[in-house]
Order: sequence, then structure tokens, then C-alpha cells
Amino acid sequence: MTKQPLLSISDVIERIPAHRRTNSALALINRAYTIAEQAHAGKNRDSGEPFIQHPLAAAFLLADLGMDPDTIAAGLLHDVVEDTDVDLEKLDREFGSHVTYLVDGVTKLKEIEDQLQEEQQGRVAQKSVKSRSEQEAESLRKMFIAMSEDIRVVIIKLADRLHNMRTLSALSPERQREYAHETHDIFAPLANRLGIWQWKWELEDLSLRYIAPNAYTDIATAIEERLPERERGVQQHIDILRRRLKEEGIEADISGRPKHIYSIYHKMQRKGVPFQQIYDIRGIRVITNTEADCYRILGIVHSLWNPIPREFDDYIATPKDNGYQSLHTAVKGEDGKTLEVQIRTWEMHRTAEYGIASHWRYKEGGRQDQEFENKIAWIRSLVEWRKETDDANEFIDAMKTDFFRDRVYTFTPKGKLVDLPIGSTPIDFAYRIHTEIGNRCRGARVNGKMISLDYQLKSGDQVEILTTRHGRPSRDWLNPALGYIKTSRARNKIRQWFRRQDREQNIFQGREIVERELKRLGMEQIGHEAIARLFEYDRIEDFHAAVGFGDINSQQIASKIAEIRRQEEQETQLLEPPPPTPTIEGIQVQGTGGLLTRLARCCNPLPGNDIIGYVTRG
Repeated sequence: MTKQPLLSISDVIERIPAHRRTNSALALINRAYTIAEQAHAGKNRDSGEPFIQHPLAAAFLLADLGMDPDTIAAGLLHDVVEDTDVDLEKLDREFGSHVTYLVDGVTKLKEIEDQLQEEQQGRVAQKSVKSRSEQEAESLRKMFIAMSEDIRVVIIKLADRLHNMRTLSALSPERQREYAHETHDIFAPLANRLGIWQWKWELEDLSLRYIAPNAYTDIATAIEERLPERERGVQQHIDILRRRLKEEGIEADISGRPKHIYSIYHKMQRKGVPFQQIYDIRGIRVITNTEADCYRILGIVHSLWNPIPREFDDYIATPKDNGYQSLHTAVKGEDGKTLEVQIRTWEMHRTAEYGIASHWRYKEGGRQDQEFENKIAWIRSLVEWRKETDDANEFIDAMKTDFFRDRVYTFTPKGKLVDLPIGSTPIDFAYRIHTEIGNRCRGARVNGKMISLDYQLKSGDQVEILTTRHGRPSRDWLNPALGYIKTSRARNKIRQWFRRQDREQNIFQGREIVERELKRLGMEQIGHEAIARLFEYDRIEDFHAAVGFGDINSQQIASKIAEIRRQEEQETQLLEPPPPTPTIEGIQVQGTGGLLTRLARCCNPLPGNDIIGYVTRG
């Protein structure tokens, strides 16, 4: 890895947007640097470089993102409370409550991270160690609470993580992989959800470097070898489109879109195709002044090259949940190869590049307005979800399925946008609207047509939920094999409904479900107690109640019954005497057991003699 030149505070200041470089802002940032430099003096990182380079790099990233002076100052100071003698009281005296609050928030996240790392390495007594998923859940919960209170805390944390990933080669291979997996699973999706694309791409690429180093190197080498040819092909299309837009009097900036290593790797894995097939897809980006010009340019692109069916997405009319807007289309280019085209305005481009951070970059002081509140509503909903469940695994699952997966964008009959994870069903839609609508759901119309409740919604679908006055959820909805629900929110709400029912009723329902599964599998001879023990329940009533609540579903019960069946079969095989070995007299021909053989009368072979055989059909 190429060694990066050392940063200075001047480099940070040069990256601050001009309108932010006021005397008071510069004084604040210089003072923060002075205290950080003094606090970290004489200390080096694992890479050997002076420790101050890390906070400088974090501050540089924040300045480049366009963050406000308080956030940049906090970026410079984010390690002083954790690693030096500087305390929060001193920071409060020097910088006031705003900067101190941000530093305190990042420090608390760092403490959780360090604790998790220590427990993973076995430095804490086993009796007090929580499971990895519980630790991750606690770390994430604190992170999302911090985000809901002031999202700048987590933006600083992302800058900290990005620079650490850039210098990860100094750590042991085991720690590299662990850190890279954590970055891939949590921080890259988080950057994506916040719309900070430039950080998302780099976090993904750096993660892949350590998770799958051979694949990373192979793809990087192949890109380097084919770059000149690719650039010529992209430039040819840029020149053609630029001439046409000039003829039409439309101002626009046109450039090639870089291919990221992780993106290529992910598509190769998902589609099962070789590098060549993915890399041959070229991409250009067109940035113009108005939304109307975006649609005019789309028409021109489709007149120049044949559009590919089902490859058009209008994210201007239907923005992604992180605020992203663009027109996406794919056409057959001059050489017959696929050309992907993105079209957006300059304002849309700023949001695409800087995501949630554009709120501070282009609005003085980063005032909290309704638009901003809408953008972070999903964060608050995740915090609320964590309050509703004590199960760490459920929380991790909710984060990965409900909030970090690709989305579909659907509509209510009144035109309200409802975004859901890909694979969501009408029941997920119903619970997203309101818990009672979900509980009373009995059917759904999509685009005016009745559909089954396991139908997977698609972007653009208009969904109408049909309810009954005294409806109730079905226990079948909780069975993952039936595909009725996708989101953790819906699953949790259904379980809550069943928990509120009378315990005796749940015990009765649970007993019936177990009986039904035993009968279906032809294993009625198995006692409920045996199954309960496999789920680690001592009391049969508690087991039946858990089934009735929905904590244990039919698929899990069937799996345990199959386990009991395997144990019984193994015991039966051990008890049964082995079958008698058949007694064979006379001459034996090896390899012909069970076949009718006849020896020629003239033949009197001795053991070990070679023989010749003829196959007679009949």
C-alpha cells in the first residue's frame, strides 16, 4: 500500500467550503488542533506515523464532506478524552457545550467498541461475557441513539472508521479480517443509508481487500489492464452525447462513471458471471441545471441508442429513502455493449455525493428543518424498535433486513410513499402503515387486483389493505417457510399480539400446533416433553405457551422432530443384529455377487487365477 503524505492543519482548512472560513470558525479549528497536538504529542500509531495524523485525517474527511466547524473541531478532538489526560470539563471550558457533546458521543461509541474487542479476545472473565451478537446489538443501539440525538456523532465515527480502514495493514491478519467484516456489515451500509456514497464505495472496497484478498487483487489487476480500452469506449459515447446536447441548447456536464472493485465483485457473485461480462458494462453520468432538462436528456439518450427493456428507474419522481435522486437507464451503445446512463441536476448530485451531510454543507448552521427530520426518521424508528425487543439477534436481524437492505418503493391508494426492504409483502406494508391495520389485515389489492398475502411487492406498486373489524393475525404468518412476512417490524408486532392474549389460550393453541406437526410428519408416538427438552424448556406448559405466543414456529418444531427421528433410527440400527452373511460354496468370482454365473465344465481354476468372462443377454 502506498504511504500517504503527512497531513497538516492547513490541508484541513483548505478543504473547508469558502463560506464557512470565517475568523471565528478558523480560530475554533486551530485551537482544537493545538490541544489535540499537545495531547497526542510523542505518541505513534501502529503504522508508525505520529498519532496526530489520525485526527487530522478524520477532520480532513469531515471538511471535505462540508461539515460545520463544530464537527471538524470535534473530529480533531475525538480521541483526546479516550486516550489522553484531557477530560470533558476542560473541553467544555475551551469550546463550549456543542463541541464537547460531539466528542463525548464519539468517546462513548469508542468505549463500547473497545469493550467488544476485549471480550472477543478473551481478556474479560467468561462469566461476564455477553455473546457477540448481544455486544454488537448494544454497540449498534448506542450508535443509533447517538444518531437520533445528533447525527454528526456518527458522521465523525464514520470518518474515524474510514481512516482506520485506510491504515489497516499495520494490524495483525486476524484483526484485519475482523475489522473488515465489521466495516462491511455495519459501517458501509450505514454510509449508504446516510447517502454518503463516496465513503460507502471506499469502505466496501477496503473491506473486500481484507475479506477476499485474492479476488480483490485479481479484479484490481484486470481493471488496470483494461482501463485504456474502457476509457476510449466511454469517451466515444460522451463525445456523441455532448455534440447532440449542444445542438439542442442544453447545458450539461458529462463524465465517465468509475467502476468500484466491490461493486464488480458483488455482481460477479450475485449473477454468477465472469469479470469480463460485468466490466464490459460502461457507465456515464450527466449533470444538468433543471429537472425538466433531465427528462429532455433522457429522451435524447433514447433517440441516440436503443433502450434496454426493464432497465429504466425514475428516482426523481420516487427518491430513495436516503434522499438519492436520478434517472437511470441502460442502452445498447455504439459497439452493441451495454451503456448505463445516470441523469441528475447539480442539487441532486450534491445530495448523491454528500448524502445527509449536504444538510450542513449547503445550509448555514445546519438548521433542523422538516426536510432534515424526514431524512432521519428511519433512524428514530430503529431506536424505537430496539426498545421493543430484548433479543439481540432480532435487533441485528432488523437492522440488516429492515434498514440496510435494498428497498422497494410502494404507494398507498392516496399516493403516500412507503419504502420497504426488497421481498416485503402486503402484510409488511400493513404493519408499516399501522399496527392495527396489520392485525386486522385479511387481504390486499395491488394495482387494483386481488393478490395473495405472500406476494412480493415491487417498486411502483399501489397497495390497498383489506381489513375486518374484529380481525386478528394468523400464526401462519410467523412461519418463515410460508413467506408471509419479511420485516422484523411485522414479526415483532405479530408476536406482541399473541403475547397479549390469555396464557391458557396460548397454551391450548401451542399444544394444537405441536400435535398438528407430529401428525403431519407421522411421528405421533413422540411425546411433547421430548420436543420441549430440545428447546430447553423444563415445563411443558411454558413450551406450549411459547409456541402459542409465536416465539417458536412450526418450521422449528419440524426441525426438532426430525432430530428426534434421526436419534431413534441410529439407536434402532445399533440394537438390531447384523444380517447373516450368506454362505457361498464352490468357486467364487470376485465382483459378481448377486449375479447368475456359470463356469465352463473344462475349467478348474485355482484361487488367484485370471479368468475371462462372457456376458450373455437374456
